[in-house]
Amino acid sequence: MSGNVRTHRCSAAQAPLVRTSYDGVKANYNDGHDEPRDVRRRTRGDPPQRRDRREQPGQPGLVGPQRRRIPERPRRVPRRRPLRLGPEGLDEETAGLLGPAAALKGLDVLEIGAGAAQCSRWLAARGARPVALDLSHRQLQHALRIGEDVPLVEADAGRLPFRTASFDLACSAYGAVPFVADPVQVFREVHRVLRPGGRWVFSVTHPVRWAFPDEPGPEGLSVAASYFDRTPYVEQDEQGNAVYVEHHRTLGDRVRDVVAGGFRLVDLVEPEWPAWNDQEWGGWSPLRGNLIPGTAIFVCVRD
Repeated sequence: MSGNVRTHRCSAAQAPLVRTSYDGVKANYNDGHDEPRDVRRRTRGDPPQRRDRREQPGQPGLVGPQRRRIPERPRRVPRRRPLRLGPEGLDEETAGLLGPAAALKGLDVLEIGAGAAQCSRWLAARGARPVALDLSHRQLQHALRIGEDVPLVEADAGRLPFRTASFDLACSAYGAVPFVADPVQVFREVHRVLRPGGRWVFSVTHPVRWAFPDEPGPEGLSVAASYFDRTPYVEQDEQGNAVYVEHHRTLGDRVRDVVAGGFRLVDLVEPEWPAWNDQEWGGWSPLRGNLIPGTAIFVCVRD
């Protein structure tokens, strides 16, 4: 796999969009393999099966399971939204997993798998100095349309283009981690760019959800697959090209990956579905949320 690096200056004077592009499309987040040997395949024409309903490739949308299609619109001043850590509605202001909100001022923070950089804008509003990184050029274009002077970097999470010990904190809300075949490499890179004592907080779909269909009603409460089946889930277009890939890890796998990446796991948060949240979309609903966990949040420290 060959690659080249080029820099594009965005509208914010101090916020360059650094773009890393690769020749060819890889099936699992540029991990070097053209396609996994064993995959669950379906084409875009097939009916939805296991995973959450996603937007079509090339369509801008919100990062995380609360995604929705967003039409093209002129640049605007963004609304101040909480930093949601999962579809249950737990937000960083309340949870304080990165630390007290008042202590974020002046800290250098890396958001990985940033999508449209919602988390970075929340951090910037509290005085932090965030950098939003994502592999999707269209997602970062959407971040530019939304506005705010947040530095945007287009690059592979497994090869972070930053110097060692550049950041105080790193975070990811449903970004990057589920879509890489080698999460340990990502964790090692995050460990490298964090300063001693820095926190790495990331949320993913709770691994137990892998065993259930992605349906919000009663049909989504019956086990349909083995929790221990680590075969990647792959969606393909009509030509057989992978357009969406997600990798399953058990809860134990995730813990071992964190440790192998050099981190100390200090907390594992499984948010409960709150009574006030009556939203239903994709495979997420109050019915399922009250019975089985939906999100796993890992709080890690670089010693």
